[in-house]
Amino acid sequence: MSLTVYGYPNTRTLRVTWALEELGLEYDYQLVDLMKGEARQPEYLNVNPGGKLPALHTDGGNITESLAIINYLCVLKPEAELVPTLTPFRRAQYDQWSVFSVAELEQPLWTMGKHKFALPKPYRVAEVLKTAEFEFQTALDLLSKGLGDSDYILGDDFSAADILLGHTLFWGMSFGQKIEQENLSAYIGRVGVRPALSAAREREKQATV
Repeated sequence: MSLTVYGYPNTRTLRVTWALEELGLEYDYQLVDLMKGEARQPEYLNVNPGGKLPALHTDGGNITESLAIINYLCVLKPEAELVPTLTPFRRAQYDQWSVFSVAELEQPLWTMGKHKFALPKPYRVAEVLKTAEFEFQTALDLLSKGLGDSDYILGDDFSAADILLGHTLFWGMSFGQKIEQENLSAYIGRVGVRPALSAAREREKQATV
């Protein structure tokens, strides 16, 4: 099985490399330099026509969207149980919080990013930023209630949903968003010291050398 990650540091690519490191799977890292516009060049558009990161090249073809990539990787090593398989309800809980991460928690941050730097200047609307901040805080409250006193979002066991949620919370912090819920602060500290995350960050760092 050949796996090649197309990515750039400090993007959603970290979710994929983090999952790969948690699973102990071998992979190559192909840097796509966003600062040089490489994501919009024909070579990369053949991999992902949307010009976004990450993407994963596999023996079967290319996969885009971080959630889809992570779920695919977890199928390659089901014994790791990063995607729960023991009961249908447990799997549904995993799906619930994974979708919440990309559809609710992440979207206000991406709105901020688009209207600060990603969109062409004529399409940026500064007034939307306040609304996005409100939406992010609302999502944080829901996540805090869902986490409760548990170590991880599904209870005692770390899952790929924690990769998605953890990365998105890191993203929020990098955007200067307040995370005042005590259980979320502890959760960030807990997932932030995982060895696989450190290894993924180091792999990204090496790719830029």
